Amino acid sequence: MKTILVTGGAGFIGSNFIRLILKKYPDNKIINVDALTYAGNLENLEEIRGRSNYSFMKIDIRDREKIEEVFEVNDIMAVVNFAAESHVDRSIEEPEIFLTTNIVGTQILLDVAKKYWKVRPKDKYCREYKDGVKFLQVSTDEVYGTLEETGMFVETMPLMPNSPYSASKASADMMVRAYNETFGFPVNITRCSNNYGPYQFPEKLIPLIINNCLKEKDLPVYGDGMQIRDWLHVSDHCSAIDTVLHNGKDGEVYNIGGNNEKANIEIVKLIIDILGKSDNLIKYVKDRPGHDRRYAIDNTKITTQLGWEPAYTFEQGMKETIQWYLDNPEWIENIISGDYMKYYNHMYSQA
Repeated sequence: MKTILVTGGAGFIGSNFIRLILKKYPDNKIINVDALTYAGNLENLEEIRGRSNYSFMKIDIRDREKIEEVFEVNDIMAVVNFAAESHVDRSIEEPEIFLTTNIVGTQILLDVAKKYWKVRPKDKYCREYKDGVKFLQVSTDEVYGTLEETGMFVETMPLMPNSPYSASKASADMMVRAYNETFGFPVNITRCSNNYGPYQFPEKLIPLIINNCLKEKDLPVYGDGMQIRDWLHVSDHCSAIDTVLHNGKDGEVYNIGGNNEKANIEIVKLIIDILGKSDNLIKYVKDRPGHDRRYAIDNTKITTQLGWEPAYTFEQGMKETIQWYLDNPEWIENIISGDYMKYYNHMYSQA
C-alpha cells in the first residue's frame, strides 16, 4: 500500500483529487491534512469518510511539529501540496496570510519530507532518497503574470506575478526548485489554468454566477468583463496531477491547460442562457487592482512527453457543472451560512 500525504485535501481541487486516487488506486492510502480555513470543507469528502485507507487530520502546514508527527508514524511515499490561500481578492486585503501559508508552509513540508526520505538521515549532505518518493507542488498559471492578445504560457517563461497571491505561489515554486537543485530532492511542479467543476467554493466566478442566477441576484463582473482565462475541468486537472505524480521527470515543471480560452463575460452569459435568466442581472463593477488581462496555457509538454490530454469539452463540462450545483443546493447554502464548519465540529469534536 502506497501512502500519499495530500495537503489541502478538503478544498475544491484537493477533494476531487482524493476521490480520483482512491477510485483509481484502491490499494493506496491517503492522509488528508487540512487547516480547514474558509475554503476547506469536509462535506466534500463525506462519501469516503470511514474508509480504512483514508484519514483526515486538522493540521496547518505551518505547524512543523504536527507535520513531523505525521511523517514519524506513517511511511509516506509522496506529498501532493494543494494547501494554499488562493483567492486573489483576499490576497489584496490580507497579503500576510498568503505569504506565511503559501511560502513558509511549503518550505516546512519540503524540509520535513527531506528529513524523513533521506537514505542516511543523519548525514546533512546526503542527496540520496528512498526509491519512488516525490514531492508534487500544485501551482498556478498566475505565476507567469499576464499575456497580450497572442502567445501562451510555456514552462520556460520567467515568473512575473502581479498579485500578492501569485507572488506567494511563485515564491513557493522557487523554494521547491531550490530544494531540487540544492539537495537533489525529488520534485515536480504543475501549473494549471482556471479550474471549474463540482465542489468549488462559491466565491469563485462560475459557482458565484450560478448561485446568484438561481437567486435572481446581481451578477458582478469586473471592469468590462473581457479578462480571458483558459478553463480546465477539475477532473482533467486531477488526472494530469496523477500522471505527473507517477510519470513526471524529476525536477520538471508541467503546465496543465484545458484549451478553452473564454472571456469572463462569455462565461457569465453562457450560464445565464443555460439557466434561462436575463442579461439584466449583469452588474459591471470596478476592476480589481493588478487584474491580469489574459491567461493561456500551452500544454504541449505534458501532452507530448507524458501522454496526458483533457477529456472534457468546455460545453460538456459546463453543463455537468451547472447540473451539479442545481442538484446540490444544500452544499452551497451550508457554505454561505457557515454550517460547513458546524459539520466539522460535529464530526470531529471528539477526535
